Amino acid sequence: MVAVVVALIVGYAIVDPPGPSSWWPAWSAWPVAAVVSFPVAVRRRWPRAMLGLACAVSVLATVAGAVAAGAIWVSFVPTVLVLYLVAATASAGWSVAGLAACAFGAVAAVLVFYARVFPGLTPAAWPSEMPPYWPVEIGAICVLLAAGWTIGTVVRWKRDTTARLVRHLAEAAVADERRRIARELHDVIGHSMSLIAVKATVANHVADARPQEARAALAVIEQTSRSTLTEIHRVLGLLRSDGDPQQAHLSVPGMADLPELAAHARSAGVEVDLTVREETALPPAVAVSVYRIVQQALTNVITHAAPTRCSVTVDIDGREAVIEVVDDGSRHGRPPRAGHGGHGLIGMRERAKMYGGTFSAGSRPEGGFRVSARLPYDPSGAQA
Repeated sequence: MVAVVVALIVGYAIVDPPGPSSWWPAWSAWPVAAVVSFPVAVRRRWPRAMLGLACAVSVLATVAGAVAAGAIWVSFVPTVLVLYLVAATASAGWSVAGLAACAFGAVAAVLVFYARVFPGLTPAAWPSEMPPYWPVEIGAICVLLAAGWTIGTVVRWKRDTTARLVRHLAEAAVADERRRIARELHDVIGHSMSLIAVKATVANHVADARPQEARAALAVIEQTSRSTLTEIHRVLGLLRSDGDPQQAHLSVPGMADLPELAAHARSAGVEVDLTVREETALPPAVAVSVYRIVQQALTNVITHAAPTRCSVTVDIDGREAVIEVVDDGSRHGRPPRAGHGGHGLIGMRERAKMYGGTFSAGSRPEGGFRVSARLPYDPSGAQA
């Protein structure tokens, strides 16, 4: 569409210029405009090649006299558009070289036109408010080229800065999540050891008088110690030494918070279909991991595909928790980003690995993205 509009503008400038018309037939204006504007149509596929083609075609059309005096700068508009894309996507070296080559070619073509072609053209029937003048042509072309290159460079710099910021935030999010796990583990150990100490004291005092009560206390100690040891083994490799165990305990989300999570995603433009089949209540540690995996998956959908439709399914049967998050892909036709989440996938994979489970994520053949995790456990919250 952009190429068509540019072709119409270039063709009109050749047919009705402010200065003397081209010596070429009037009908040739439209084929020339189409050829000059063609690189704009395929610039996204081969930006650097199309920049060379756009500049070369405009230079040849100018030197051959196919354009009109006073409107030569219009024939370089396609070159400006392609130069913007090169500056926005290619390296700084490529974009600077492209700018220099296009400026040199345009200046040389204008000078040749006014030295060899212009003297032989028939003067315009009516005087123009902007008479043909080669310094004006060169100035207009150079300003347009510089503007296109500058805007493209700023866009590329902004994209690179945003990408670095996203990576930094992802790394910070991973570190924060691991520190949060360390704090949660500190609370679990503190609570468990306190309970074990109390029950051990009770068992020691009533062992002779009330052996049944002593055995019950020992059973609690056994179950609590096993669950705590499993929790320690699960996250020991992920802890950071800079965790702050003295920080106030944060509220721990669970299965009951999933509807609120889905509501937040809906407010961000994702139509979430949440299905939770829970035959038995999950242990708190497993519920936190389920919540975090669903949360990160929905965050990735919001970031990379919204607005779209997404289904979240959580199946709990007393032996394992199975999570599946599937989205239909972007409705704006944007290409999916590789990985659909970067460090977010690493965090989800680590959550599943803590329970000896499995995790998979990838694009679907029919479009969209799928995240699946399986967390085996036993009723005490330990790994199955």
